[in-house]
Amino acid sequence: MFLRRFLQLQAGLVLYGFSMALMLRANLGLDPWDVFHQGVALRTGWSFGTVVIVVGALVLLLWLPLRQKPGIGTISNIVVIGLAVDASLFLIAAPEGYPARLSMLIAGIVLNGIAGGAYIGAGLGPGPRDGLMTGFVRKTGLSIRLVRTTIEVAVLAVGWLLGGTVGLGTVLYALSIGWLVQVFLPLFTIRDPAPGPEPLTQGS
Repeated sequence: MFLRRFLQLQAGLVLYGFSMALMLRANLGLDPWDVFHQGVALRTGWSFGTVVIVVGALVLLLWLPLRQKPGIGTISNIVVIGLAVDASLFLIAAPEGYPARLSMLIAGIVLNGIAGGAYIGAGLGPGPRDGLMTGFVRKTGLSIRLVRTTIEVAVLAVGWLLGGTVGLGTVLYALSIGWLVQVFLPLFTIRDPAPGPEPLTQGS
């Protein structure tokens, strides 16, 4: 059972990185965290994947005062997505023409939802950014919606100021990703034979 969870986790994270690369190449706007990652990459000269790994590790440090405990999925999330997005960016060329860019954007968002359902459904620990959110919820008693919105608006604003791409993709992602993960998560959730806690149902 663990091997199945682990393999699904890794496949989901690789697909997640690939979906991020599609949205980057479409150049029509990114999700809030990737706007931030792109802005930092532009300012530092680091690769996008390197920024994803470094930011993930720094966010994980914020778990300490929140008394969050990382799982295998948390550590894998930091490393595998960053490596996968850089490898995918190397292989994927930017499309020409708006219809091709829009198609790539939509494909990226849908695959992101599938990937989220796959790695969350493996039940081996949340990503560092989701763990930060749930940690704040537990610490403050505020709603998930309020905490998540506050964090994502903050990173979106900083990323935009740093030069990250905000546009149609940002809006489409915000409107669709919750629904997509909700659709695909039940298809990928692995349940143990014996009753146990359900995996976390937050996105990356």
